[in-house]
This record gives sequence, structure tokens and C-alpha cells, in this order.
Amino acid sequence: MARNIFKGLGIALVTPFKEDGNVDYEALKRLLDYQIKNGADFLCILATTGETPTLTADEKKKIKELVIERAGGKLPILMGCGGNNTAAVVEELKTGDFSGIDGVLSVCPFYNKPSQEGLYQHFKAIAAATKLPVVLYNVPGRTGVNMMAQTTVRLANDCPNIVAIKEAAGSLEQVDEIIKNKPAAFDVISGDDALTFPMVACGAVGVISVIGNALPKEFSRMLRLEMKGEFESARKIHHKFTDLFNLLFVDGNPAGVKAMLHEMGMIENVLRLPLVPTRLTTMQRISECLKFRM
Repeated sequence: MARNIFKGLGIALVTPFKEDGNVDYEALKRLLDYQIKNGADFLCILATTGETPTLTADEKKKIKELVIERAGGKLPILMGCGGNNTAAVVEELKTGDFSGIDGVLSVCPFYNKPSQEGLYQHFKAIAAATKLPVVLYNVPGRTGVNMMAQTTVRLANDCPNIVAIKEAAGSLEQVDEIIKNKPAAFDVISGDDALTFPMVACGAVGVISVIGNALPKEFSRMLRLEMKGEFESARKIHHKFTDLFNLLFVDGNPAGVKAMLHEMGMIENVLRLPLVPTRLTTMQRISECLKFRM
């Protein structure tokens, strides 16, 4: 079975845009350097937080190349590659250029709401189409279907290169069920910043984080303390984050974290439609919270 290298603090990387709506590659370079210097353990690119559905094929290629050039060899790179057309995802995996990429993150098929058997066959086909490690991504709030623990464990047992799941169903019971029954080499990664502390306590090995874009040093410190068994110190940091967790997602993702990064002077506060920037009231509350950073 392949080994999971995506542990600790993973960053669900945003895509910075200029005021004119074009990708801001210079801001992306700054953001990458900031992550490398401040405790990120791996990067997750071209996924939900990166507003990938709104990017052109050429933009995706340039972003991938820039990330590899700037961070390759320093941090492992996990790249989004999923969809609700199994054949199209398989074709992309077979024909696309994945040089410099350390693994793929593949989301549950969205909109068409497959059965558990459909989910199993979808991911089995994806795993067979690549030699790269595959991280499953279960996020029923976005896809409309929840991959049950039994299906996740079945895939973990049957597909040697499926190494982990980014679990964002919001159910600690489901997380516990996966961890209790999974093979030893398979890992659970939190897909929800607010639940990372309890998920790691249950046995998760890290997080693919939104808030880590802005506060990697603080969030990685919480993870490192918890993984060393220093739960009280880690819990104090977790509680300091509680208000920010709520503010980050009240107007949708990545509107909250882009507002935060803008307040920090790192990027412009620009999203691509159908997403729009966070409301002024939320922006003001984020600004207030940032004044009391750890």
C-alpha cells in the first residue's frame, strides 16, 4: 500500500486575483513564500478554496507550474482532480501532466448523487487510472451525497494507492467509524478547520485548512502541540480560533479567508462570480479579530 505523506497542516490554497479579475501571480508567490516560512506541511492546490471551477485551463497550468517552481521539493503538493463524470476524470489522470505533483485530491461526484456502490466504483476507477497517491474528499454539504464510513473503508482496503480521506461531513461519529475500521496505512485528514482539534483527538493526522492561508504559524502550532499529546495547550489555541472559524464561512468560502488575507495586506479582496466578497459587517468583525491575533 502507498504511504500517505499528507500530514500535519495542509493549506487549501486560495487563488489571488487582481482588481481587473486576472490571476495575481505575484501575490500567489508571496502567499507561497509565507506558507513555506510559517509552518505549512503540505499544499493543496486547484481545489474548492482555489475557486478552480472559474479558472481557465491555461490559468490552472500556470498556477500548477508556479507552485511547483516555488514550493516543489520544499512541501508536498496535493492537486485537485475530480468531477462527476468518471470517464472524464480517468482521462485527465491518464493524459494530463502530473510531473511535480505528489498526489491527487478527488472529490465525491456532485449533483448526480450516486449510490454508495456508485461512489465505490467511481473511486476504484480513479485509483486504477493513476500511480499517484489518491486522497478522497467527502464534503456532502457541497456535493449532495455523503460517502459512508463503510464505503471509505472498503476503498481503503481494495485500492492500494488510496492513502487518505479529507473528511468534511461534519460528523465525528463518522470519523471515528472510519478510524476504528480502516487499514493501518490509511489516514483521515480533517476537511473542517473548526473540527480539526476533536478530529485529531480521534486519530486524524492533520487538516487541509482554509484559515491556514492566513494564520499558518498559529494553526500549525495547535496541531503540533496536540500531536505531541499537549492537549491543554492545543485546546487554548483552538478556542482562540473559534470566532474566526465562524466568520470565515458565514459568507461562503473563500470569501472569508480572502477578506482576512486582504486585511493582512497580502492579496486583493477579489473573487470570481458566482462568488462575491464577504459583507462589510463580516469584514469589520474579521478586522477586529485580527487585532487580537495569537
